[in-house]
Amino acid sequence: MAKNRQPNGASSIYLGKDGRWHGRVTVGVKDDGTPDRRHISRKTRAEATKAVRELERQRDSTGVRKAGQTWTVTTWLTHWVENIAAPNVGENTIDGYRVAVYHHLIPGLGAHRLEKLEPEHLERFYQKMRANGSAAGTAHQAHRTVNTALNEAVRRRHLTTNPASIAKAPKLEEEEVEPYSLEEVQRLLAEAAKVRNTARWVIALALGLRQGETLGLKWEDVDFEAGVILVRRGRLRPRYQHGCGNRCGRKPGYCPQKINIRRETKDTKTRAGKRPIGVPEELLKLLRLHKEKQERERTLARDLWVEKGYVFTSPTGEPLNPNTDFHRWKDLLKAAQVRDGRLHDARHTAATVLLILGVPEAIVDRIMGWEPGKSARMRRRYQHLTGPVLQQTAAKVGGLLWGTPHMIQPTPGNSVPEPGHLVSVEPTVYVACLGGHLIPFRHREHAKAVAAQWSADRPDCSAVVEEWEWAKWEHNGPGGVRAIRDQVPDRRAVAHARALFAPGGDRLNVGVPAQWSVTAWAFETDLYTDLPVRWHTTRRPGHEVEAQVRGTDKAAVEHAFAEACAQAVDRAQNPGKYGDADEW
Repeated sequence: MAKNRQPNGASSIYLGKDGRWHGRVTVGVKDDGTPDRRHISRKTRAEATKAVRELERQRDSTGVRKAGQTWTVTTWLTHWVENIAAPNVGENTIDGYRVAVYHHLIPGLGAHRLEKLEPEHLERFYQKMRANGSAAGTAHQAHRTVNTALNEAVRRRHLTTNPASIAKAPKLEEEEVEPYSLEEVQRLLAEAAKVRNTARWVIALALGLRQGETLGLKWEDVDFEAGVILVRRGRLRPRYQHGCGNRCGRKPGYCPQKINIRRETKDTKTRAGKRPIGVPEELLKLLRLHKEKQERERTLARDLWVEKGYVFTSPTGEPLNPNTDFHRWKDLLKAAQVRDGRLHDARHTAATVLLILGVPEAIVDRIMGWEPGKSARMRRRYQHLTGPVLQQTAAKVGGLLWGTPHMIQPTPGNSVPEPGHLVSVEPTVYVACLGGHLIPFRHREHAKAVAAQWSADRPDCSAVVEEWEWAKWEHNGPGGVRAIRDQVPDRRAVAHARALFAPGGDRLNVGVPAQWSVTAWAFETDLYTDLPVRWHTTRRPGHEVEAQVRGTDKAAVEHAFAEACAQAVDRAQNPGKYGDADEW
């Protein structure tokens, strides 16, 4: 009688001559074209069957890690940044990647096996960065970098899942930029008239060009007849190497014979970045005067002058170094007795001036170099609702509806408006006070709806609606004006599951409900999740191991709870396997 034969590629389980049960599972194809068939070995048939089914489940869902080189975090990040990222991203981007990889990620996480890296390792690493003095933005840059690197590892099947996409990213609160007032801009322009390259600062404050765009301008880009500047390239930060054979003992940037190994400029990143900009007549006059001064500098420099055609140069014709340009900006702020700020704040100021002038959005997008798909978001980021903007808008509404708008009254620190300038009362912010949360709304009915639902969900918590003046919320409210909502936030039922295990693996919270559901709002970051399911295990200070699962899909939470408990038991019994041994 013929034996039944398994079809090609099917999994097999058999008893070996060594007395152990073996299983083999086909998970894919190797680089040479042969089947990638993985082997497992267990003491009993039941254990072998369970392991085979688990490997099949991984193969059919997230995929199985590719066979071959065993990567550590150090070897993968080094390979990724130098061989994958460097040839395919811009110079400034790769500089940021290298700082994150070599100064932060490798020293903090490099010893981990790549496939053993857990979201908790990353979260503890971010906390250590913050505790050691790193800014929130630096920690967030490290998170973005490792997430990008591990996404590539998943794509190449060196990992099945990306732990960085599960780990909670460092909290990064975007600070509201305060553009310079008209009086401050005038003081800066008056002081700029006393220094070299005056037109450079006028371009920043009047046209809002980025630093690289301004320093990359050439005279061929300036059309005096048409009154237009064509932006088409940006200045790159120099990168130096020793020209002395490393004999001077200094850093490459301070070597007397240093050599710049990076190109001076690059084309604009996007099609929208390459754009013509109309130039005010006053600025054209300054540029003509600047060109005459540059001709005199060329004559004085004689054979030291290097002709490259840049509008703004060093005294010998070289393009300006962005770092030196930044320090000249700081000097200008001090000389003008204007509050400290970033050079990029000049771009915010120019965008806000366009808003005050009522320039159409399409024209604003062209001047600022914003892509059509992103222009609305960029306008929200760069154009700030200053007092004059709000007052003028309110005046138009008041004049239309009632015909009796009020005259604005001058206040200390504000310039006196022109005669007949009309304004109305500042808008009101309706704040839903929900326990420890302050949620601002533009409309009263939205605040009342959230407060009513909050009271129904949590009868023991207070919920009231308060009316705040716009200025009060702008200065005292968490998140500033960006936090003010136009609609009711999302509210969902979030399923939770939790279990606690002793160091030996015994369940501790027996008799306590392991699973429950709560309603949660989008602003409740400690309870809310927009993922179907996410889970993790952690070792608590008393050496107990806790498994936590939460998500918006109750069935997925229940399924993941069993997997989380299994890992928690294994972690409780084998702390060294999860990097917990040093905490005992």
